[in-house]
Amino acid sequence: MYEGVHAHPDGEATVARHALTAGEYGYDGIVVRNHGDRQTDYDPATVAAETGVDVVDGIELRSDDRAQLSGLVSQYRDDRTILAVHGGDDDINRFACEEPMVDVLAHPMADEGDVNHVLAKAAKQNHVHVEFDFSPVFTTDGGTRVQALRDLRKLRDIVSYYDTPYVVSLNPDSHLALRAPREVVAVAGEAGFDSEWTREGLRAWGRLAERNRDRRSEPFIEPGVRLEDE
Repeated sequence: MYEGVHAHPDGEATVARHALTAGEYGYDGIVVRNHGDRQTDYDPATVAAETGVDVVDGIELRSDDRAQLSGLVSQYRDDRTILAVHGGDDDINRFACEEPMVDVLAHPMADEGDVNHVLAKAAKQNHVHVEFDFSPVFTTDGGTRVQALRDLRKLRDIVSYYDTPYVVSLNPDSHLALRAPREVVAVAGEAGFDSEWTREGLRAWGRLAERNRDRRSEPFIEPGVRLEDE
């Protein structure tokens, strides 16, 4: 299972600190998903070798302008293993779901964002994974927490009905915000989410990384077509 993290300067902990803690908690890997304007200098292979945890180079792009966002997606698609779009706005959510170069629509229900049946079907068609961000369940209380749970349940119902791909995350910006997979599963279970469903969302990050690494390899031509050694 994997977690998608924000490392310094987009968060408070380094990539190595995130990886070490993730390994201690039983994760197989992390996806470094810093926002596009807050990148950090690290070598995924080196950190992986030092920590024993797979480190996936990702990016989370954010912009209120669809044209600018489209240009950023084209710019970074070949440079990052996993490419996410910072959601929470209906227009940006729609853009991400309709763009095949996007891997993940991050926290789509944040702020005033929403996902309806049209976006769920578009995300499935374009293989865009919709993120279930459980961080508000862990970090807030009262009405804010109730609203977050309501949004997550609504999103689950739509995603499950249309069989839309998804990932699960706590969106941590510090190693102190990381939680072991069993804790994520347990809290999600208390909120009404099936244990195996939650585990599948944590595994999906790794499957995305494996798929995209394969696509970036030399033998890959297109799905189902590869160069073979003579």
